[in-house]
Amino acid sequence: MSPVSYRKSTYSNPEHECVEVAINHPHAIAIRDSKRPTGPTLHVTPTAWTAFLTTLHTRTGHIPVTA
Repeated sequence: MSPVSYRKSTYSNPEHECVEVAINHPHAIAIRDSKRPTGPTLHVTPTAWTAFLTTLHTRTGHIPVTA
């Protein structure tokens, strides 16, 4: 299995809220704080991630990056 590869959200502020997302984790989307790479991670199903992004788009009008 290849290592999980995180990418920083384009909406992250490099000095404050820094969210990283990994979409190559088997059966899940992994989310972590980039300032704490060895800290806890949140894992959600691809279906839950899509619903989250859809909700963000609906409420903000921004087109989020999809998984």
